[in-house]
Amino acid sequence: MPQLAEELRLPVNGLDYTILAIYFAVVLGIGFAARRSVRTSLDFFLSGRSLPAWVTGLAFVAANLGATEILGMAANGAQYGAYTVHWYWIGAIPAMVFLGLVMMPFYYGSKVRSVPEFLLHRFGPGSHLLSSGIFAVSAVLIAGVNLYAMAIVLEALLGWPQWMAIVVAGFFVLVYITIGGLSSAIYNEVLQFFVILAALIPLTVVGLKRVGGWDGLTDSLTARQGENFLSAWGGTGIGEANPLGANWLTIVLGLGFVMSFGYWTTNFAEVQRALSARNLSAARRTPLIAAFPKIMIPMVVVVPGLIALVMEPTLGQAGSGLQYNDAIPVLMRDLLPNGVLGIAVTGLLAAFMAGMAANVSSFNTVFTNDIWAAYVVRGREDRYYLATGRVVTAVGVLAGMGTAFIAASFSNIMNYLQTLFSFFNVPLFCVFIIGMFWRRSTAAAGFWGLLSGTAAAMVNYFWLYKQGVIDIPSDQGANFVSSIVAFVVGAVVMVAVSAVTRPRPAEALAGLVYGTRSPGMAEPPAEGDDAWYRRPALLGWGAIVLAALCYVPFSF
Repeated sequence: MPQLAEELRLPVNGLDYTILAIYFAVVLGIGFAARRSVRTSLDFFLSGRSLPAWVTGLAFVAANLGATEILGMAANGAQYGAYTVHWYWIGAIPAMVFLGLVMMPFYYGSKVRSVPEFLLHRFGPGSHLLSSGIFAVSAVLIAGVNLYAMAIVLEALLGWPQWMAIVVAGFFVLVYITIGGLSSAIYNEVLQFFVILAALIPLTVVGLKRVGGWDGLTDSLTARQGENFLSAWGGTGIGEANPLGANWLTIVLGLGFVMSFGYWTTNFAEVQRALSARNLSAARRTPLIAAFPKIMIPMVVVVPGLIALVMEPTLGQAGSGLQYNDAIPVLMRDLLPNGVLGIAVTGLLAAFMAGMAANVSSFNTVFTNDIWAAYVVRGREDRYYLATGRVVTAVGVLAGMGTAFIAASFSNIMNYLQTLFSFFNVPLFCVFIIGMFWRRSTAAAGFWGLLSGTAAAMVNYFWLYKQGVIDIPSDQGANFVSSIVAFVVGAVVMVAVSAVTRPRPAEALAGLVYGTRSPGMAEPPAEGDDAWYRRPALLGWGAIVLAALCYVPFSF
């Protein structure tokens, strides 16, 4: 397992550890407070569908703003420059808006408890079991990434042994989710969102001041890396070379469409937050509210990566001892005084715990409801499945510890995450989107489309790319191509299989296909939901326009 440089050790003192201890105490306090509301399995897995939109919206963005996001996107900023903003403004916002405006009425209206359960209703048990298994594996792998990143960072920054870092953070996540269920995870994610910002904003402000402001930063990077390094679209013409190893077509189709929509619309770690909202209106507004802070996240994640590259020019260079993943720790070491340093370390740990908790809470829901209760032990009382969910939470944390070491072979953990998304989320999105908009797609098509899309992405990455059969300049470029391949293969297989198999009766698809509605599922708007500033269309299109405007400074 690669280590962070010994020189990154932070001069923490008693004040910093006091801040960290207070944070841990508050986290456990929220868990015990949430315990009082957990009486049924629905309370444990979906907070009883009772939370307001502003809470679920902040939890939605915080669940994504884990340590892998912070370290990974800062690493991308240092490695790829302004190209990294594509992951936000084209690689997140349109998909989040699509989830809120188009897909949430299907998810929430059908009263499913998970994303795989929607596939059960639309395609039957084959696709349901396959998607449940795929999601359970991916959730554990991603939880492991958070633990791996946290262990090496805390060892380098604080001198904690890796096993100690893993046990401490894993223990706190295990306790507050096991006690308080999803409500505990969500309320802690809201807290963690503000703690993370309290850590990143001072880091960005002080860093910009150290490198001479925005002008000093851009002048330094342009002189060293070339003009295109701070341009989102420069050098992305087909056939042109750039650090990202991708062109505008693979960025728009691979990242902006299949990978982005695959992640944001079918990743249950995110969708679960919206499903816990108190009504359909709140569920639709959850990803739309989250879109606005998401637009601004590059200012406190990508920009620090650029600052770190100026302050440490050897970052990511062979023999330097510093990987791109070290961008944030380098700034923490060089810029922050004690006290503020304690807040920054707490924010980083909060990010690890938010990312891990999101995946563990979604894992326990899918495994308990979609695998155990559906196929292993059926028809037991609700109390049994509530207890099972708590046991599975512990299993998920322990399994995440085991998978942490798989991430060790990637010097940029965001490359690893995007690889997982291309394998697991993109094929799932292909099946979802075709099944949702094409009534003729059949149960067999759903199963074989999901399986073939997953297999195609893995073949493209491990054989065609890694074995040098095709020449792709970077791992990220390969991930974009794998995503396109997975979607195209899955779609072709679904169309072919649907042509030779029998579709379900039209009446069985009510509420599962666009243009239909389940009988009895209509929900009257809650008081105040018709206010103009709560209209989903206004929020959604407002987010898209704002994201497009953010491109302007990085496009000319």
